[in-house]
Amino acid sequence: MADPTAPNRPPDPTGRPTRFLTVMTTIDSEAKAGKLARGAIEGGFAACAQISAPVTSVFRWNNAIETGQEWQVLFKTAEARYGALEAYLLQAHDYDTPEIIATPVTHGAAGYLSWVAKETS
Repeated sequence: MADPTAPNRPPDPTGRPTRFLTVMTTIDSEAKAGKLARGAIEGGFAACAQISAPVTSVFRWNNAIETGQEWQVLFKTAEARYGALEAYLLQAHDYDTPEIIATPVTHGAAGYLSWVAKETS
């Protein structure tokens, strides 16, 4: 019987379990968020990107406290594609220092993760 506590990860072509990430960034317009999302999918850097409605961000920048509306973009990708996704975001983003945060996916539906692996290979 399979270990029910083991993460659901399809193997990569070498037989090792594929590791997955969600990667988040924010940007100051819905149109720019859509452009970042579409570019990442077209480039094969992520299998999916979700754009969330505007959020209010409060942050310190250049010794001042700023407040602004931003759109969050959450990418689903294989860990092996993180470097390419980060490079794309740094190149395509218009912020001086864009937020790019990756969180490991510890468990997931096997069919969904297989799809992510296929779309990012």
